Amino acid sequence: MKVAKIIIKALEPYKKMIHTITSDNGKEFAKFKMIEEKLEVQFYFADPYSSWQRGSNENLNGLIRQYFPKKTNFESLTWSEVKYVEKC
Repeated sequence: MKVAKIIIKALEPYKKMIHTITSDNGKEFAKFKMIEEKLEVQFYFADPYSSWQRGSNENLNGLIRQYFPKKTNFESLTWSEVKYVEKC
């Protein structure tokens, strides 16, 4: 539920511009119906091992990795560190 609430909060200002969301099949997206309803979007799941189906997500991951390399403990980051990268 926590991930769904964060996604909704982050994307709500852009609600009119978003029509679909595609994610991987992680259990963190179990509340995808809540996201669909609140943001009025269609939610899709990529096929396993098909990263090309989530192109913008893979690109964003690469950009984020410039600031937070692999094996970064995201639980140790401060909110201001995350917001800084978000605005870059």
